[in-house]
Amino acid sequence: MPPPRADDLFEGIVSFQALLAASRRALLGKRRKPGAAAFMARLEPNLLRLERELRSGTWRPGRYVQFEVRAPKPRLVSAAPFRDRVVHHAVCAVVVPLFERGFIGNSFANREAKGTHRAVRTYERYRDRHRHVLRGDIWRYFPAIDHEILKRTLRRRLACRPTLALLDRIVDGSNRQQPVEHYFPGDDLFSPFERRRGLPIGNLTSQFFANLYLDALDHFAAEVLRAPYLRYVDDFALFADDPATLVAWREAVAGHLEGRRLMLHPRKTFIVDTAEPATFLGFDLLPDGRRRLPEDNVARFRNRLRGLRDRWRAGTVSRDEVLQRVGSWTAHARHADTWRLRATIFRDGWFDPSGEPSRGPCRSPDAFASRAAGGGTTTLTTSAPRIATGTPPETATTISGSGSPARPFAGAGGLTGPPGAHGAVQDRQ
Repeated sequence: MPPPRADDLFEGIVSFQALLAASRRALLGKRRKPGAAAFMARLEPNLLRLERELRSGTWRPGRYVQFEVRAPKPRLVSAAPFRDRVVHHAVCAVVVPLFERGFIGNSFANREAKGTHRAVRTYERYRDRHRHVLRGDIWRYFPAIDHEILKRTLRRRLACRPTLALLDRIVDGSNRQQPVEHYFPGDDLFSPFERRRGLPIGNLTSQFFANLYLDALDHFAAEVLRAPYLRYVDDFALFADDPATLVAWREAVAGHLEGRRLMLHPRKTFIVDTAEPATFLGFDLLPDGRRRLPEDNVARFRNRLRGLRDRWRAGTVSRDEVLQRVGSWTAHARHADTWRLRATIFRDGWFDPSGEPSRGPCRSPDAFASRAAGGGTTTLTTSAPRIATGTPPETATTISGSGSPARPFAGAGGLTGPPGAHGAVQDRQ
């Protein structure tokens, strides 16, 4: 029996307390954005106005700011106004848990206690047990999501009319995406142009909708085909010992996706021997169990690190921003065999891995770069790691232009920047 449809959800979305909690979640990582700062400066009147609009049904999504991201592949990213992000967080806090309980365990994207690293471990476990893998990808997934099918899927679990109306407005407010002009069985000449399609990459609601839209595929692969299967957004894999089984499964999956008005990517869907190296979710996976970072990932980070080093010298970046931006990459890199790579890049700096074993996870994340790769210049040391001169960490200081001791960034060998910049750096610590 299907679960009962949920009703009486709207108050939990639009109440002042719900919107206040949603605004705090939406603010995470966005405090310095002008839109977020302006909204939070007049938080109470902004929330009261938003509550009135939601209750009366007059709220409409605002204009998106669009920009293109070229790495690791070209994508159109759409940034919603901050007040819309508050609505998205309020909606997802109530709606997502109702669907979450029906998702399969091997759907890993945008879910609590899941993520890329658990997906990679699951891939490796299946790879070690089976001889072949069907790697699947969906052609222009976010631009291809059909609004009518998505709304119908939402209605299979939700019965609260005002909540559904709000979800419809979010879906209908999607901006134009890349064209996906493909004909499916039963279409007439105008069908691809008459149907609304596409969700903006960047919305919290879009991440949820993307998971929900392929939930039927998850259950089809895991329960009908009974395949060893996992998915991360639109990247999925099925494993078997017999390649003929995978050929049959590929046809079955393609037929199932037609019902969702989706098609497999012709180049990125293939069957391969699991004994061959594979690239999956940002890692090069080798048959002997090792993981490496793809060369383009390392090259992009080196370029970002050089820019960050230059901003540090100029005094235009804070310690917290450095720790956040570099720490996110190192947290990802530590899930691969990158000890030597990180030791080369970060020698004697905040993220120097010398305190962790050469294999396995790093035990201490509190380190940063002393050597921007390719530049060879020393940058950003702290008093916590080793000091290049051998001076004990607790006594190492640098004298600023005013004659007063510098903050812990300026241990011997640390970057003080050009004349006049060092004091500005100290002021931000």
